[in-house]
Amino acid sequence: MSAPVVRGAAYILVHTPDMIMRYGTTCALEHEANPESEFLKKLPEYVRSYEEVVKYAPNQAYIGNILPDILNTIEKPWYKNLIQAADAEGKMGEIVSQDEFYAAIKLSDALDLVALEKDFLIEIKAKLAKKSLYTEAELAKLKEGSELSEIESKVRGGAEPLYMGSKLVGCVKAAHDKDKNLTAHIMVENLVTKASGVIALKNLIYRNNIPADSIEYVIECSEEACGDMNQRGVGNFAKAICEVAGATGATGSDTRGFCAAPAHALINAAALVKAGVYKSVAIVAGGATAKLGMNARDHVNKGVPVLEDCLGGFAVLVTENDGISPVLRTDIVGRHTVGTGSSPQAVMESLITKPLDKVGMKITDIDKYSVEMQNPEITEPAGAGNVPLANYKMIAALGAKRGDIDKTSMPSFIKEHGMPGFAPTQGHIPSGVPYVGAAREMIMSGAIERAMIVGKGSLFLGRMTNQFDGVSIIMEKNTGREESTGAVSKEEVKEMVAEAMKDFASFLLNGKQG
Repeated sequence: MSAPVVRGAAYILVHTPDMIMRYGTTCALEHEANPESEFLKKLPEYVRSYEEVVKYAPNQAYIGNILPDILNTIEKPWYKNLIQAADAEGKMGEIVSQDEFYAAIKLSDALDLVALEKDFLIEIKAKLAKKSLYTEAELAKLKEGSELSEIESKVRGGAEPLYMGSKLVGCVKAAHDKDKNLTAHIMVENLVTKASGVIALKNLIYRNNIPADSIEYVIECSEEACGDMNQRGVGNFAKAICEVAGATGATGSDTRGFCAAPAHALINAAALVKAGVYKSVAIVAGGATAKLGMNARDHVNKGVPVLEDCLGGFAVLVTENDGISPVLRTDIVGRHTVGTGSSPQAVMESLITKPLDKVGMKITDIDKYSVEMQNPEITEPAGAGNVPLANYKMIAALGAKRGDIDKTSMPSFIKEHGMPGFAPTQGHIPSGVPYVGAAREMIMSGAIERAMIVGKGSLFLGRMTNQFDGVSIIMEKNTGREESTGAVSKEEVKEMVAEAMKDFASFLLNGKQG
């Protein structure tokens, strides 16, 4: 069986300032309950420009232009100390502007639910034509656009508007006049997830020079779920994304698990490749409009910009061993079981120490841990603290308890084996996977040898259980062998067969002599 490897990764952010008010849950509920509130009046003053979003250091780390550890060298608050020479194009992805994203939503519209104003569409098509991500054939699908009066009429009839500042540039219609699961608002949510997933997958293909038709299976693992009144939440974002992104040789399905879903998907992808079911599996996730401005009230009250102004997306490709890319150790998988319990120590032991114990490793044998990489500048003003740091403190405490490190060396362990949080709070996005791309780069350059990707999630959000969730897997340096660690190589098999044949021949010979 071939060892599964991380062949490539891509990360995208979509700046959506005009979606915060209408489609972010916090602001939308406030607008419905108290449209004249002081919070809503102040909000526009705290919304960042696209240029500020591009220059924001955690965003540069997310798209791969700087390694996460570089954030330790940048003075806080990061939103005041911008990287002036920052680029929207990253080593591993890009930061997409809102106008470009509206065009991507239209490209992802299979049922003519999206209308974009004709002059706006002419401008954006010219802008996209300069990028390598879209083909002429794809841009041709955008067609000519609609008259503003037609869009205004649709909005009056219940369609959801798409704005650029105060200017109406498009709308999204409901997909059914009676189905509550296909309202205009939910269709915006669904199309946003699909379109951001498309951009992420296209970036994975383009930036890693991967033939689109070589991808055999896609696992979509975002927070949204599409369906209708007869089958709510069972739709297939994966194949819908593949269709637009040009992965015509792929089939796929969706995996849902709240924040831990991407880590589950990464393990599932590795298992499918290891088993030989597929040679090439991509995991993809688009963004969630509901999380836009989730902590905006606290940010505004404390004079902080609304930092949850971007949708997050990513894509990771897992393939058969290429002899170069980091290996995913399917024999070292941590899992939070039903009987684990929800105390922080029990959770960390199940995800960190138990899988390490299985193969005789110490906590210090992992060079970097990626656990809930939320940007603390988002969570601290809301009273949620520095989530990554809290996790690293727990890992260090477990290390000291086990004798892997001295108590006095806990701070240095945290600095060396951890990293600052840099991911957007899009729920599923921070949990482990933002570091996969950087880990791949660092492992292949020799900066580190091994990283653990940890996904954690809160299942109680669905009101079906009070349980916690989590899984983990290790990425490590590729030894160049064709087979995975813990498996028997082809050469070893040949040797074993030859030895067995010798034994069998000896048995026959001895039998005849006896």
